[in-house]
Amino acid sequence: MTADKPNPAELDLTDVNWVTASGGGGNCVQLGRKDEFILVGDSKNPDRLPQIYTLAEARTWVQGAKDGVFDALLCP
Repeated sequence: MTADKPNPAELDLTDVNWVTASGGGGNCVQLGRKDEFILVGDSKNPDRLPQIYTLAEARTWVQGAKDGVFDALLCP
């Protein structure tokens, strides 16, 4: 069963420890954890609400990235 995802507008994000990855040239993404959810935000636009993923969704995405599943999306 998938956990219901909270509305990001209703979350208190002040205690989230964000981890930022930068590819240079302003290409940054930040991730954080709030309870049992992974948050994906835009460090250049911190006023935008983050996307919310369950831990299972985040694990699947990371494993897919490691396995090269999404590589074709990055080709011109």
